[in-house]
Amino acid sequence: MNCNSQPLVSVVTPAYNEQKHLAECIESVLAQTYKNWDYTILDNQSTDRSVEIATRYAQSDSRIRVVRNSQHLPMIQNHNAALRQISPDSKYCKLLFGDDWMFPECLQRMVSLAEEQASIGVVGAYRLQGQQVTCTGLPYSTTLVSGREICRDQFLRGLYVFGSATNVLYRADLVRSHDPFYNEANIHGDTEALFVLFKACDFGFVHQVLTYTRMEQDSQRTTSDDMAFNVPAKLRLLLHHGADFLTPQELTICLEQHLSDYYRFFGKSLLLGRDRTFWDYHKERMAELNVPFSRSRVIRGALAELGDAILNPKHSLEKLRRRRKLARKASGTIQAHTSKTSTEPVSRIA
Repeated sequence: MNCNSQPLVSVVTPAYNEQKHLAECIESVLAQTYKNWDYTILDNQSTDRSVEIATRYAQSDSRIRVVRNSQHLPMIQNHNAALRQISPDSKYCKLLFGDDWMFPECLQRMVSLAEEQASIGVVGAYRLQGQQVTCTGLPYSTTLVSGREICRDQFLRGLYVFGSATNVLYRADLVRSHDPFYNEANIHGDTEALFVLFKACDFGFVHQVLTYTRMEQDSQRTTSDDMAFNVPAKLRLLLHHGADFLTPQELTICLEQHLSDYYRFFGKSLLLGRDRTFWDYHKERMAELNVPFSRSRVIRGALAELGDAILNPKHSLEKLRRRRKLARKASGTIQAHTSKTSTEPVSRIA
């Protein structure tokens, strides 16, 4: 397939103070075996050399342009602003975070699969996250999954093969038809957007590692995991979209199981002595979803954790020490971000 016959792919990078990694990110776009792309770097009022680096590349390749926000935007709003930059002529689009990068065959393999089946609206692949390959779980022979089934598998089996927004290719018309594309009230808006799309399209999967997600020590992504921002996000998915993919009985079972796990996590958090910022965050998320917060269930969760500690005291004590250390680091990070905006206590500030 020559460049003239290839459908156009718009790649967009929302960048904020990415001078350490931005050149590597841009170089990964330039190294693509697929050549029919345009690339927009949206700078979110960086205070470092990000704009200088991006501009240098734009001056040497006409397919690259640099746009700068007139004011600093919260993370999810900035991701939406970046997606609004995609070319009106593009058939596919790809969001690529400024500290991540793509392997050379990424666009080629993803577009090739998308072109095989018109029902495919999103294409994913394995990713290298730090030193670990993730987004596994689909049988190797499976390259096409109905949107309904991939969402059911996540709800019922916990199968999550999407990764971050860096790891997927979208059909551009789907992005244009949903504005804003990501729910700006949801810190996991990229996942929620997929559940919206999969009500009307299918998922394609390339069994090859095609993207790299950076995991730095004490990074905000690690904080996101420790603070369990994904737990209220999954509750939101179940309440807002579960009925579209699950039977009423399945939805009831999934909700009760998730709430049970949530309160077991709260029990651990009580024993860890999490601070008020942590509890306020989770209570606010539950209130937004009209789910009452039960102190008695928190206590039952703590008692269950204590029961495990009695049965296995050495292992439980060491785990508790590690979690307390992480909790102290995470609390400082969430306090810093919640002071900026209510939708920013998350893994990225780009």
